[in-house]
Amino acid sequence: MFKHSLVEIASLDRKTEDGKRFYVTPEGERYPSVTTITSQVGKKAIMEWRRRVGEAEANKITSKASRRGTKVHKLCEQYVLNEDIDFKKVIPTNLFMFKQIKPILDKYLDEVYAVECTLYSDYLKVAGQVDCVGLWSGDPAIIDFKTSNKRKPKSWISNYFMQEAAYAVMFEERTGIPITTLVTVIAVEQDEPQMFIVHRDNYIHMFQEYREIFKEKHGV
Repeated sequence: MFKHSLVEIASLDRKTEDGKRFYVTPEGERYPSVTTITSQVGKKAIMEWRRRVGEAEANKITSKASRRGTKVHKLCEQYVLNEDIDFKKVIPTNLFMFKQIKPILDKYLDEVYAVECTLYSDYLKVAGQVDCVGLWSGDPAIIDFKTSNKRKPKSWISNYFMQEAAYAVMFEERTGIPITTLVTVIAVEQDEPQMFIVHRDNYIHMFQEYREIFKEKHGV
């Protein structure tokens, strides 16, 4: 059972415009989502991959990965909230990937502050939904759950770290709790799980650069 010190943060309305997600703050500000900003990273490589494998196959692969990620995220959410899980209803692949993440959570997650919590920042002018916030080996941390077919080099996932850096700034702005530790746990379908721990300040400036690029392109 995980210890809970859950913070109270109001949810935000969200909408999608031309494939881009926006949130509306209590003050009426309209901010793009964190993932909308970081989706600009590696966009050229993704387009080239889609052309190489074909649109139909690319859609099939991304749809499968999205469904798997959503299901595993939900299992992680239920687990850290100390909810009962009916594992008989979980398909084998999703159960296998959850069981990769579970022992890592058991070992390092000391306390839970927030799960699937909607955040925003007037400083960064972005919003988004963080997977988990809590104490990781005693340090306040943003914790992100990911799934992948194969192991990923650290150099390939700077967009993950940028997202988490933005969540850290947003969480501090909303709660007053400073966070500099960013944790990414990746369940890998064909290999061992991965865990990356990085510092917020190594990635927040990169995120801000992409935020400015988005503003220049879209005027918001």
